[in-house]
Amino acid sequence: MEHSFSHLDAQGTVTMVDVGGKTPGRRVAIAEAIVELAPATLELLQKAALPKGDVLTCAKIGGIMAAKRVDELIPLCHSLQLSFADIRFEVRDRPPQVRIEAEARSVGATGVEMEAIVAAQTAAAIIYDMCKAIQRDIVISRVRLLHKSGGKSGEFNAPELPL
Repeated sequence: MEHSFSHLDAQGTVTMVDVGGKTPGRRVAIAEAIVELAPATLELLQKAALPKGDVLTCAKIGGIMAAKRVDELIPLCHSLQLSFADIRFEVRDRPPQVRIEAEARSVGATGVEMEAIVAAQTAAAIIYDMCKAIQRDIVISRVRLLHKSGGKSGEFNAPELPL
């Protein structure tokens, strides 16, 4: 099986992929990130009692904003018009963590995987920022693509991982 890097031309020079010839279609990507917290920090987050305010609302808004600006952050990423972006949270007591799920959708000629991944990472970083006055050893882990559909490569679904 031969693989090549799409952002390198025949001479090995970095280049932006030309998606102009691709047929536009519906694209969906979902990514996740896990923010591991101490039980006491998680309790304060759940009570909205942290010094900086409502952590999850701030992380949701910031994650969506990040999804809309990926082309400014990732070199050679195309500017996309997202039709939808969302951040969802699952707050878990055991182990004490917040699972972030970021979703991005568009109708276009290229995928939205990077938008979902950057949205999840940004939401996780915001949770860290808003909790760091209480806890400095927060761990952000397991950032990964869970699902993508649309495009030439079709559908991808990541395998389940243990908590």
